[in-house]
Amino acid sequence: MLTSDPPAHTRHRRVATPLFTTGRVRELRPYITRVVDDLMSTWRPGTRIDLVADLAVPLPVTVVCELLGVPEADRTTLAARSHDLFDATDNGIIDAASHHIGTYLTDLVDTARATPGDGPLHSFLRECEEGGLDRDESVSLAALLLVAGHETTTHFIGNAVLALLRHPEALDRLRRNPDLIPGALDELLRYDSPVSVATFRHSTADLRIGDVDIPAGHPILIAPGAANRDPATFPDPNHLNLDRDAGAHLAFGHGIHRCPGAPLARAEAEIALSTLLTRFPNTHLTAPADPLPHHRSRLTRGLTTLPLTLA
Repeated sequence: MLTSDPPAHTRHRRVATPLFTTGRVRELRPYITRVVDDLMSTWRPGTRIDLVADLAVPLPVTVVCELLGVPEADRTTLAARSHDLFDATDNGIIDAASHHIGTYLTDLVDTARATPGDGPLHSFLRECEEGGLDRDESVSLAALLLVAGHETTTHFIGNAVLALLRHPEALDRLRRNPDLIPGALDELLRYDSPVSVATFRHSTADLRIGDVDIPAGHPILIAPGAANRDPATFPDPNHLNLDRDAGAHLAFGHGIHRCPGAPLARAEAEIALSTLLTRFPNTHLTAPADPLPHHRSRLTRGLTTLPLTLA
C-alpha cells in the first residue's frame, strides 16, 4: 500500500481504513487504558523506569498484535524483528527481519484461512477477501499494519515525553489540566516527528520544485521531520508552542498516503501521557537531557532509552 498508486492503492486502503476509524478507535480506548494500567501496575514513586522499554514499546505492540490476532507468546519476538526492519547499520539484519516477518505472517494467515473462527485475524481476513485482496496482498497488508502500527507510535510517545520534560512550562500546563493533552498532540508531533524520512517515492512526471528540476522516474526522499520545522508554515518552528495550530504537520503523511492508523496512534499517546502525568505528576529525567541515545534508523527518529524517576 505504501508504494502503490490507485487503483491498486485504493483496494488496499479501502480495507485498512475501516480498522482505524474514529468510532473503531473509540471502542478500543477501554482496552488501551487497561494495557496502560497493566504496564504501570508495578510503578511506584521514587523508582526508576525506562519509559521506552517499560511503556512506549510494549503499549503499541500489544494493541496492534491484539487487532491482528497475533498470539501473546509470539509478540515480543515479532516486535523485535519489526524493529530490525528500520536498522541503519546492517542490511543483513533488515533482510533477516523481513524474511522472519513474512514467513511468520504467511503461516499465521494460512492457518487462519484453513481454520474457521471469529477472532480478530479471521475478521481482518474476511475484510481483505471482501475488499478483493488475495492471499499475498493480505499478508503484505498485515505486515504493514504490524510494523507501522507500533514502531512510529513508540517513538511518538518517547519523543513527546522528552519534549515536555525539556519544556517545563508546557509540561506544567498539561499536568495541571490533562484535558489539554489531546489538543497538544499535533504540536508534539510537529516538534519532534517520529518519522524523519518517508519511504522512497519516484516522480511520475518532470517536476520543478523551487529551483530544482526533477526528471520523471527519479527517486525522491521526502523529509517530514524537516517540513515540520519549515518557518514559512510554522513561525519560530524550533519552539514548542502548545497554542500553535499545528494541524498542517506531516508526521502522519499527506493526501491519499496519510497514515490510516493516525487515530489509533493519537489515542495511545493521549492515554499514555494522561495516565503518566496524572499518577506521577513530578516525574523527571534520571539522566541529563543531553545527550540521549537515538536509534540509528533509515526512516524513523526515536529514543533507544528514556530513563525517568517517578514522582
